[in-house]
Amino acid sequence: MPRLKHVLPLLCAPAVAAPVTVQAQSQQKPNIIYIMCDDMGYGDLGCYGQPYISTPHIDSLASRGIRFTQAYAGSPVSAPSRASFMTGQHSGHCEVRGNKEYWPNSPAVRYGQNDDYSIVGQHPYDTAHIVIPEMMRDLGYTTGMFGKWAGGYEGSPSLPHTRGIDEFFGYVCQFQAHLYYPNFLNRYSPEQGDTTTVRVTLDENISHPMFGPDYRNRPQYSADLIHQAAIDWIDRQSPQQPFLGILTYTLPHAELVQPDDSIVAQYRERLGDEFDWPGQEYSRYNPSQYTHAQFAAMIARLDTYVGQIVDKLKEKSLLQNTIIIFTSDNGPHEEGGADPEFFGRDGKLRGLKRQIHEGGIRVPFIVSWPGHTPEGTAEDTPIAFYDIMPTFAEIAGVTEFPGKYANTRLTPDYFDGISFAPLLQGGEMPHTHDFLYWEFDETDQIGVRLRDWKLIIKKGIPHLYNLAHDIHEDHDVAQLHPELVEAMIRIIHTQHTPNKHFSVTLPR
Repeated sequence: MPRLKHVLPLLCAPAVAAPVTVQAQSQQKPNIIYIMCDDMGYGDLGCYGQPYISTPHIDSLASRGIRFTQAYAGSPVSAPSRASFMTGQHSGHCEVRGNKEYWPNSPAVRYGQNDDYSIVGQHPYDTAHIVIPEMMRDLGYTTGMFGKWAGGYEGSPSLPHTRGIDEFFGYVCQFQAHLYYPNFLNRYSPEQGDTTTVRVTLDENISHPMFGPDYRNRPQYSADLIHQAAIDWIDRQSPQQPFLGILTYTLPHAELVQPDDSIVAQYRERLGDEFDWPGQEYSRYNPSQYTHAQFAAMIARLDTYVGQIVDKLKEKSLLQNTIIIFTSDNGPHEEGGADPEFFGRDGKLRGLKRQIHEGGIRVPFIVSWPGHTPEGTAEDTPIAFYDIMPTFAEIAGVTEFPGKYANTRLTPDYFDGISFAPLLQGGEMPHTHDFLYWEFDETDQIGVRLRDWKLIIKKGIPHLYNLAHDIHEDHDVAQLHPELVEAMIRIIHTQHTPNKHFSVTLPR
């Protein structure tokens, strides 16, 4: 991990032992590398039909494994989608259901010539409900996380060091992650003496302003720093100790700014791109030049990272016993000058980030497990992020889930997922979902998928689509199928639980 200066402890964040106990290790347990990028659309990869951007390393994962065609994020935005992955809950049950922020009223802290917030972060995960790193550490895994946390604000009881993460480097706050050349990053590394999650000042960045023309003179690019920390962590793993690496890279989220290197030059030449974007300071998006080339280069850079991860696993003789998963937290964005229409980023699906239409929640999802996953397979079984927790549990040897991981003090403690582990070895799932469910308060939308039927509630009004014949969701047939709409509305009323921090308009 990069050894950066000026380490500051987070406010009111004592070291709290995660509520887990390490069991006997098994050398037969596979390692897991879970790569979740940021705002990549269903159609952004070559193996999903992207015509402009080359992604040979990710495409190679798909050719050696399974490419899911109906995989769904937990939500159409970052924090609740990541919460669904972490908790095994859909967004009608999960504590985190939107991008609730804790930085707006935070006093300022000075970094060089820049003012930044003294507290940053999002709404915390429920500490009474177990999350994936806690479960996997209990099952004998070493855990590392590199990228975005977005599961609590600084000073909250839900931070990497309290939730089963053995080592962390990246952003506690996803709003801070809007800057690719930030004033600081966050770290938890007992090896470096950390007893809590701390801030690490990027000294070479703070001598330049965080917005404006001189911003480009900042040299410490967060995506590269985070990736190098992940590679260093993998390099320290051994075949005798199973590990879970959660790599939540910020690429290709805006801002569209990165090192001006050969990757950018390649796409400037390929796309003949002259589009600029003026910036949006209150969103922490700096101005961007050559926006099409910048976006394409960000995905290509991410693809290079994936190739380097595979190379490191090979070098360490770890690849054969490592499951690699690649996905995105939600659908494509149009922030910071991004142009999803130009790239066809929705993969011919309707909708973008923040929408429960397919384009906002259907995401690329690739799994490669050498010697286990059938090579070059396209899998059309619908799965969702909340299926990942029981899948990891089964892979790690848990025969009954949730079993002891359910908190009996919660009535009930919801777990909404179904393990898809059998699919990873060429089998079939003994059970599949009766329905899939989403809700999102910021745009006041609820979604239910029942077989090929998709019901979307927008501000209380139902809209019904048949995905088998209308994948772009152009034809609302709610009035033609009132009994089906009524049945799907009943599902909503059984799945929604009240949450004082987030709300949606329930249909009558």
